Order: sequence, then C-alpha cells, then structure tokens
Amino acid sequence: MATPASRSQPSPDFVLVIHGGAGVVPKDELTPEKEKAARATMDAALLAGHSVLSRGGKSVDAVIAAIKILEDSPLFNAGKGSVLTADGTVGMDASIMDGSTCQAGACADVKHVKNPIELARLVMNKTHHVLLAGDGAEILAKEHGLTLMPADYFITEHRKLQLQRIQKQEQERKAGEKKAQLNSADNIGTVGAVALDKHGNLAAGTSTGGMANKRFGRIGDSPVIGAGTYANNQTCAVSGTGHGEYFLRGVVAYDIAAKMEYQGVSLANAAEEVVMRKLKDAGGRGGVIALDAKGNVAMPFNSEGMYRGVIRADGKPWTAIRKE
Repeated sequence: MATPASRSQPSPDFVLVIHGGAGVVPKDELTPEKEKAARATMDAALLAGHSVLSRGGKSVDAVIAAIKILEDSPLFNAGKGSVLTADGTVGMDASIMDGSTCQAGACADVKHVKNPIELARLVMNKTHHVLLAGDGAEILAKEHGLTLMPADYFITEHRKLQLQRIQKQEQERKAGEKKAQLNSADNIGTVGAVALDKHGNLAAGTSTGGMANKRFGRIGDSPVIGAGTYANNQTCAVSGTGHGEYFLRGVVAYDIAAKMEYQGVSLANAAEEVVMRKLKDAGGRGGVIALDAKGNVAMPFNSEGMYRGVIRADGKPWTAIRKE
C-alpha cells in the first residue's frame, strides 16, 4: 500500500510535509518513550499546519504554524531544544520562503527569540532585506513584539550533557589519546516544513539551533535561501536537514528546483539525484523534504534516518523516523 509520501494527486487539495532532522538514529538512544514523544510532537505539528490549510489559509502560515510546534519542543534542535555552542549558549537560525512571490526572510544567530521562524517572516514582510543576524535581528523582533525568552529557557540538561561529552572527546583527540568518535546524532533535530495550499501556492521554512559545539558566529545552511530552504510555485518547495556546510556548498535546495526547471525532470528524480548522488558523493549527509504544485512529495535522505511526516486533506498524520 502506498504511503502518503508516495501518492500523487492530479488536482491536489492541500499538503503539508515536515521534518525533524536527519542523521544516525541509535536504537539504544531512541527509546520507545522518546520515539512516542517525538511522533506525538510531529503529529501535533502536522495537525497545526493542517488546521490552517483546511480553512483555506496560506501555505506560508501553515509552514510557520507547524514549525512553531517543533520549536517549542525540547526534543528537536530548534527553539527550546537547540544545541549549544562551544561557549554554552544558543545561536538559532531560521528562514521562510513564499513560492507565490519568491519573497523570503531569514534570521541567524539569535539568542532570545522564542520562535525564530516568526522572526524570519518579519524580515520577509517588514523589511527590504532577506537575512538579518544577531543583534539587528533581535532588535526587529523587539520592535514588533515577538516573544523573547531568557537564555536559560533554551538551555536544557540534555544539551548541557551533550556539549560536555563532545568537548571531552575533542580534548582526548587533541591530546592524542584516541580518535574522537563524533556522534552524528548530536546534530539531529533541525526542523522544517513545506506546504501546498488550496490556492496552489507553495512555501518552505526551516529552523535550527545549528551544529553542537559550533564556533561563535557560525551560521549554517538553514537561514540561507537556496541552500537549506527554497520555494517557487513553478518548481517546488524544499527544506533540508543535515551537515550544513555541504548544503551550503551544493546549494542543495535550489539545485533540486533548478533540475526541475532546466532539465524538466520530476520532483522525485531531482531530489533523488541531488541528495543520493551529488550530496552523498561530496561527503554530505542529510536529507530533504520536497513538494511540488501537483502535490507530489519526495523525502530522500542518505543518512540512517530522518524524522519526517506528511498530512493531506484527509487529516490523517503519517510519520516515520528510519527507512521504513
């Protein structure tokens, strides 16, 4: 039986697809309780976006509604669950793109904004810019009354222990005691969503805490339009997750859309070629969620797993974590 991810609709009503990060999903770490909690949060995100779309709302608003649920959960590497920098702080990034206009907004290295995806929309709608970073981005958030939180809100015990372990491994590696066994599960959790609304418009958004133990000021692919996020009604909407440096070099999100536009290939073939060959051959690990204006969905990933989910007009959430 076809999964919701593989179905195609000639005249689609609306579709929402989400991801919660790609990478290694160790069975000993993903306990049944954690898996149940993660799936419940993804279900809630899908239903939040579905509520917007079912009322005839815009794809941009559905994407933001879904991502906010994931940002508010400590289970994912975004918002409250963000990984910590080498200094023990957070530096959050987010972006949004409207496929009907190709307008986009993004923020980077913000430390107090409860929902960075909302700030990304502010940049898109209230400024002439695409990307604002650091203090400038937070000033805009304050000017428009976005919810700001103290630093402690974002720092969970799980992330503190994670940072301690990573830094201990680095010290051992530098001392030559042993080769560090870096765990690619440490950076799982970047969240994103793509949507097609009843009006035939696409949108994409991505939000992340970035890379655990990253250097001060590091910015990855998630807030960079074309790398981690892209949407255009003429091609597709894409949100990526994985090793950001490789997504930046490969302009992964736009590369999928470009293959569709210039080579006339299908969404599935374009996404598969970029993620499973080009990205993988370059040494990058991760995946994407992608959606076209016909309601076709693609979710390729070259890592062990990727948290992902789909909901269509019937309102039934479908989620998966591993290659199932």
